[in-house]
Amino acid sequence: MKTAHIISDSCNPETDQLTKYLAFWTLGWVVSMAIASFGPTYLWESATWINLTAIVVNFALGVGMIMSNIRLFKAQDELMQQIQLKAMGIALGLGVVGGLSYSLLDITNVIEQDAEIAFLVMGVSITYLVSLVTDNIRYR
Repeated sequence: MKTAHIISDSCNPETDQLTKYLAFWTLGWVVSMAIASFGPTYLWESATWINLTAIVVNFALGVGMIMSNIRLFKAQDELMQQIQLKAMGIALGLGVVGGLSYSLLDITNVIEQDAEIAFLVMGVSITYLVSLVTDNIRYR
């Protein structure tokens, strides 16, 4: 019974369009993150006003991405919402528990290098994607 929801949701023109919007906002946010991160080193000399502008643009695109994600979530059927919610919960749990543990490893000098936020973001992102794919396959 529940497989019909996934099939019908994946063929829904509204969710297809909202997914494209989310992809647009996500791509914009990722590109602006790269520009804000690497711009001071490779594109301009550490000009504070340019750095601040790049960060504000990145933040604004991030808010747009979040709003686009909310619109997509609201348009999905119940099963897809449950799958998304579970994946988000697992990713949040990893982010908080794993991130704090990772920070403690750095603070207590158990690891030699500094704890980098990029590793945490990659871990959360990979966890979210694996959970989405796994549950989509499980409920087919």
